[in-house]
Amino acid sequence: MDNKEIQKPFDLKKRCYFFSVQLVEFVKTTKYERIYFSMFDQLLRCGTSVGANVVEGGGGSSVKDVINFYHIALKSANETKYWLCLIRDSLETELEITNKLIQEADELSKIIASSLIKMKKNIGVIKN
Repeated sequence: MDNKEIQKPFDLKKRCYFFSVQLVEFVKTTKYERIYFSMFDQLLRCGTSVGANVVEGGGGSSVKDVINFYHIALKSANETKYWLCLIRDSLETELEITNKLIQEADELSKIIASSLIKMKKNIGVIKN
């Protein structure tokens, strides 16, 4: 993975996509023993699920459908933070890269949560 700062796209779908690419690169370049395979497998599954659910939500047939996909994306982003922290604390990884991935997962969580709140306000689920 390249350590250079990459301009983060404003578009949430693109940002999630680039995050998925960064996760794939992280897993591809990290050396680990077989015992840790399931942690990296879970990381890839939930980390790439964030963007997949945001994209799927964008094609939702109703606002409630979009909200449901964003809820799943939020859960996946939070789970991604969990696996990244566990990997960081139980393996020798490049801390700078791991911490940047954790930070990006956290920022995506906050953006998705904010989007959910706005959507819920728009349909009257949450009162102003």
